[in-house]
Amino acid sequence: MTPALYASQVTHVRTSPLRHLVRHRTYLWLLDPDHPPRIPLPLRPLARFDARDHFDGTHRTIRAGLDAYLATQGVELHGGPVLMLTHARVLGYVFNPLTLYWCHDPDGTQLCVVAEVHNTYGQRHCYLLRTDADHRARVPKEFYVSPFFPVDGAYRMRLPTPGARLDVTIHLDRDGGTPFTATLRGTRRPATPAALLRAALRHPWSTAAVSAAIRAHGIRLFLRGLPIQPRPPLTPTPHKTQEGTR
Repeated sequence: MTPALYASQVTHVRTSPLRHLVRHRTYLWLLDPDHPPRIPLPLRPLARFDARDHFDGTHRTIRAGLDAYLATQGVELHGGPVLMLTHARVLGYVFNPLTLYWCHDPDGTQLCVVAEVHNTYGQRHCYLLRTDADHRARVPKEFYVSPFFPVDGAYRMRLPTPGARLDVTIHLDRDGGTPFTATLRGTRRPATPAALLRAALRHPWSTAAVSAAIRAHGIRLFLRGLPIQPRPPLTPTPHKTQEGTR
């Protein structure tokens, strides 16, 4: 697969207990973790893909980390291809709120999607998703992300494989409604050195900007009176495969 860049807009809509809208522009990479892009030497500070930034950070490659995680879930790709949507490490720093892996068998049939979530406390968690024919899946929430939501409810996701357009939607369903929706929309561009340079100039130090924006909006919500939910200790729990849902 030829690596691609997506000029993207992330939108967060919070409807309860108060309304709040966040829009943030950035860029994301779509790549094959078995064959990460070769970045020209002068541009390498703008894009690195390190195994330490994914899964438990102990594996030699990102693909090895993914395969090890899938093995714990009883999934074997047998060397089948993977598409990975992620932020690169930029100027030595990376923060990936969400990395997605579309996982296939050797014949190209999609077996599952892995959603790897990072929070601003340095913690990571993976969800294994079995999407239906409409690219949808549902999974119980098991990981503390926003300090304004407890760890309850379920995520309802739509995760079509990125093509000319990127179109991902995630709803948080809780008792009484859907208080939070996140969307990720983007347009595909070839990952040429010129395209990378333009993206980096348009969104300087993009990964730090994502992290700073999350914290800034968190402060705004706190000042508006939204109560902080206690962060539970992160304890290992078995992951459950979630089938697609209609």
